[in-house]
Amino acid sequence: MSGPGAAWRLAVGTLTVFPVRPVEVDRAVAGRAMSLAPFVGLLLGLAAAVVLAVAGAVSGSPLLGAVLAVAALAWLTRALHLDGLADLADGFGSGRPADGALEVMKRSDIGPFGVVTIVIALLAQVAALSRDGTAAWAALVTAAATGRLAVTWACRGGVPAARPTGLGALVAGTVRRGAAIGATLATAAVVAVLALATAAGPSLLDYCWPSGLSNPFDRPHPALVTYSEVTGYTSGPDVRPAGLLHHLAADPYLITVAGLLLAMAAGLGAAALLRRRAVRRLGGVTGDVLGALVETATTVTLLTAVLLM
Repeated sequence: MSGPGAAWRLAVGTLTVFPVRPVEVDRAVAGRAMSLAPFVGLLLGLAAAVVLAVAGAVSGSPLLGAVLAVAALAWLTRALHLDGLADLADGFGSGRPADGALEVMKRSDIGPFGVVTIVIALLAQVAALSRDGTAAWAALVTAAATGRLAVTWACRGGVPAARPTGLGALVAGTVRRGAAIGATLATAAVVAVLALATAAGPSLLDYCWPSGLSNPFDRPHPALVTYSEVTGYTSGPDVRPAGLLHHLAADPYLITVAGLLLAMAAGLGAAALLRRRAVRRLGGVTGDVLGALVETATTVTLLTAVLLM
């Protein structure tokens, strides 16, 4: 089977912990699978967002919810992307030529550069998710999808593989530019819908959330939000949201949509810079580079969402 079903199974099997039936893989199937990567990311993000909301509500601790959500995302991906981030950091940090750096990246152990990089990335993700209980779930879904969309762009035509074998050799250069653009537009459309749901969500959850549990999306009903010509958007006396966009606009729907789409763009931009550096330094992409791109895009998307929203 070499149709969409095979591509979807390859995407799920490559990017998640879930086992799939073996499929015949060629570069055409690999290209379609990598084009589907952001949609796998959306599903992963939704699963982690459920953990974030439920754990935060039951425990009453947004920090604990954030920790468990990041842990769930790592488990759902077998922590392979974190491992790729650590390996790439060790390879870059070794200071060796391309062949030597690739050899360092193949080792099973993790060096100091890798450990520090993983710790910083995980701390940044947890801190971003624990800051804003209102938009955190949508930011998490957006970040998870953006991380996998970075893989789609890393596999487009013209991006070489650093090794003749391995995952990088299989998927490098398999995604057509049009397919990458289409996946980006589709992901952006889903993110915009999530943003609108986030802006309207608190009023719905006030009625739907189980009795006795704190609402993790704790924000006033949109109809009760007041606007002031002097202070702009406010949700109560002397309360002013900290995000940059709140100082530039008053409409919570516009702020949320713009914030998540700009965060998505920032994540893709950071991944593009890292991909360019990896191609120059290593000669192309590898499976570890793809994993590093996922974590980089995910982290930068979350941090940007915090700054903007």
